[in-house]
Amino acid sequence: TRADLQNGPAIMQTLFTDPAYARHLARAGMQQTIMIGYSDSNKDAGYLAANWELYQAQEALAETCGAHGVTMTLFHGRGGTIARGGGPAKRTIMAQPPGSINGRIRITEQGEIIDERYNHPAIAQRHLEQIVHAVLMNSLPPRTYKRTQPKPKWRSALAQLADISYHAYRGLIYDTPDLLEFWQQATPIAEVSQMHIGSRPSRRTGKATFDSLRAIPWGFSWMQSRFVLPGWYGLGQALAEYGRKPKRLERLQTMYREWPFFTAVIDNTQISLAKADMGIARLYAGLVQDEALRERVFTQIATAYRQTEHWILQVTGQRELLDNDPTLKRWVRQRNPYVDPLNFIQVDLLRRLRTLPDQESAAAQELLQAIFLTINGIASGLKNTG
Repeated sequence: TRADLQNGPAIMQTLFTDPAYARHLARAGMQQTIMIGYSDSNKDAGYLAANWELYQAQEALAETCGAHGVTMTLFHGRGGTIARGGGPAKRTIMAQPPGSINGRIRITEQGEIIDERYNHPAIAQRHLEQIVHAVLMNSLPPRTYKRTQPKPKWRSALAQLADISYHAYRGLIYDTPDLLEFWQQATPIAEVSQMHIGSRPSRRTGKATFDSLRAIPWGFSWMQSRFVLPGWYGLGQALAEYGRKPKRLERLQTMYREWPFFTAVIDNTQISLAKADMGIARLYAGLVQDEALRERVFTQIATAYRQTEHWILQVTGQRELLDNDPTLKRWVRQRNPYVDPLNFIQVDLLRRLRTLPDQESAAAQELLQAIFLTINGIASGLKNTG
């Protein structure tokens, strides 16, 4: 979570000064692996705030390890979605703070990503080459490869953006009455939970509270319903509030051009927005029985989506999303027409299943199996979805 990331350096400081652990480190050659997670921090704080906390935590951990003569290897617990640290591997590695890699990195590759990246030898080789290249470039000394260090004004701007984004996200998730009910009805989370495709249940406890929900099905269900909310929500309001003054907008544009971290944040958000579809999301919102709740929450999300798209284009100077990556833009546009019908079918199947009086009947089980097929199809079509 956000608090865990903030407390991480202090925890390692305590560990390094423990005599017993210090002896263990000495025997291990002063090597320390530290795993940082992306899923829970995003669910807890929202996309931008979580990414900024992760960036700062890596800086602080590198400093703490360096002060104790410890060689640190960061183990990035990334998932497939942008919200869970996914996205183009090279871009992501190049965006890590200076001094946090130093030629060493570990990254989780989720099951749904392995086939995409490693099934074909040529693609696997290209992917590994990109990772090695990014690690080496990020690790080169400044005299060999000049990296843009974030300026104090940039860091101050990012801190303000993250704070605005955090409160916008928490305002939707925690302060919106019956948001949990909207999510349960406007996404296939109940059906996803019955697929038994993960190693853990969808909730930590039997109670259906937000804090008890695991981050992976939370993100997966929003992706299925094409809201893709964890990959962008809060960023638009942050950019809008901060960038209202021309000088501040110019600063954001400079940060986008020159700071790899901010570039990655913005460009990964473009991917999330491009794969989202508020027209299709509207159909899923139609599954919410309470009309007032449906209109209130969907309108808030759709308005935030349009705001985010507008300000992303303001910051990047583009006319359309993904203009910066024509190949990816073409790929998304080619795939979406094949994914969209699966969403239409899934909405219809969900409505039919949920209106059945007996959820254990043969008819219900037949509908459920058909829904499972649409879930797999949508996940395969959208990619970086797990």
